[in-house]
Amino acid sequence: MLLLHKFLVWRIRHISDRNFLLFLGIVIGVVSGLAAVSLKWAVHFIGHLLMDNRVFESGKLLYVVYPFIGIMLTVLISKYLLKEHLGHGITHILFTISKRSSILSRVKMYSRMVTSAITVGFGGSVGLEAPIVVTGSAIGSNIGRLMHLGYKKRTLLIACGAAGSISAIFNSPIAGVIFAIEVLLPDVTISMFIPLLISSVMGSLTSHSILGSEILFSFKLKDDFTINDVPFAVIFAAMAGLLSVYFTRTTFFVEQKISTIKNHWWRAAIGGVALGAITLVLHPLYGEGYETIKTILNGEASSIFADSIFFKGINSSLFLVLLIGAIVLVKPIASAVTIGAGGSGGVFAPSLFIGGAFGFLFATIVNMIAGAPVLSISNFTLMGMSGVMSGVLHAPLTAIFLIAEITSGYTLFVPLMLVSAIAYSITVYFEPYSLYSKSLAKTGDLLPKDKDKLVLSVINLNKIIETDLLKISPYATLRELVMLVRNSKRNIFPVVNDEGALVGIVTLDDIRQLMFDTDSYDTMRVEALMHSPPASVSSQENMQSVMHKFESTGAWNLPVIDNGIYVGFLSKSRIFNTYRNKLRKQNIQV
Repeated sequence: MLLLHKFLVWRIRHISDRNFLLFLGIVIGVVSGLAAVSLKWAVHFIGHLLMDNRVFESGKLLYVVYPFIGIMLTVLISKYLLKEHLGHGITHILFTISKRSSILSRVKMYSRMVTSAITVGFGGSVGLEAPIVVTGSAIGSNIGRLMHLGYKKRTLLIACGAAGSISAIFNSPIAGVIFAIEVLLPDVTISMFIPLLISSVMGSLTSHSILGSEILFSFKLKDDFTINDVPFAVIFAAMAGLLSVYFTRTTFFVEQKISTIKNHWWRAAIGGVALGAITLVLHPLYGEGYETIKTILNGEASSIFADSIFFKGINSSLFLVLLIGAIVLVKPIASAVTIGAGGSGGVFAPSLFIGGAFGFLFATIVNMIAGAPVLSISNFTLMGMSGVMSGVLHAPLTAIFLIAEITSGYTLFVPLMLVSAIAYSITVYFEPYSLYSKSLAKTGDLLPKDKDKLVLSVINLNKIIETDLLKISPYATLRELVMLVRNSKRNIFPVVNDEGALVGIVTLDDIRQLMFDTDSYDTMRVEALMHSPPASVSSQENMQSVMHKFESTGAWNLPVIDNGIYVGFLSKSRIFNTYRNKLRKQNIQV
């Protein structure tokens, strides 16, 4: 620690904050890239190990057993070794930025890698992107803490870790930067871009130097997009938006139902059995699903059921369409069951999977009706991936650039923009919050991107509660109240009973005329003088709710009451002073 202290002192004297952040961006990008490569290798290693050591004849029944084992092992490790709750990792990052000063625990630098490798390696129907984003973000947060950086710089380093992770896992540096800005950063300045770019580039270079062309997903475009495809693309985009809404709502519904099972072992067992049954019937739902999308893009869709017990050797195009339609509808359920039961993973890959499968479905149906290949199946598969991802993640720019980068060109850039914009707009109409932020928005824990709301949200309500107001009993006399007024510098007096509950308030204006009526000093009680406050707040409320109460009541002071017990008062003037100080700090450049 002494050596670190000396380094930090030397750094402050010789290296500017801006240059130091660039250096940290390089380090975080490299480490995040190594983490992404390690996670991908671990999942493939586990998958090959399991498939090469089949216990049952032909191995088909393992698609029931492996997901169950994977979820049970994940729960065991997360509960008793790592001692952390899993759930949606990016949701936790957003909560940490909003409410925990961008401080992610050290265990998250490796915990999601371990648990997601097991979950996905054993066939969990989720993706690796969210776990590796959590890993990269935790690396950024903890390096920021180690270097004694403040909240705003730690938040930037969290975004650097996320950008480096996405860039490394897809070899898409532009998408990595845009993802960090669209999803994680509530407030962006020009000075933030350079560390993000550096981190994203280093993540991509690290991954590419180790894996070469063996990245998670890539495809070379085969067909051109023509002007005749535009009407179909518009219709398709609208349907992709509605599919995104279905994905989000189905995921939340299933996870809420599973959460009603309070015993985590029963929840894991029931979820594991349910997931095994789903993957037994619809084998393409086993694992991430990228191999299925690659197969579709290569024009070999009929072979995706080659390992299926029930549907092997499909010859009917209509039957294939029905099966892929079933996959599109069931994939959100499989993903939600995996995460809700205690598995580790994200919805990034499932959204791409569903979008790709739906794109194939749409183009195939149109071609079947037309009796000729009117639409390019591969193009609409890619457009579907972009459209559904835009809607589910509320990140249209990330989706556009991701698909453009993994196809190694911008031939589809215009249709990707069209589909993503329409799908996103329709999704937002029905679901104003993304899958990541929906639960946080309900609890008021989401850090808003509106500047005023952003500044309000970082105000710690507990630190501005005023507890210096002198309390009085409702049974006290006017004489006692007058004595209290003489000793007080405030003009509000909370009336509190023996149980600590607020029963009313008395202001100086309420007794101004009575203070000189000495005949009433010993006969008049406080309970006859007090009145109810116009509203009350809780110390756990978010600042947006508190300010709404101030505005609706016109009050300048409101009592704070927790579980029926009086805590103190909130003053609008003190909130404004705190707001101005926070705004001044927010405007300081990184």
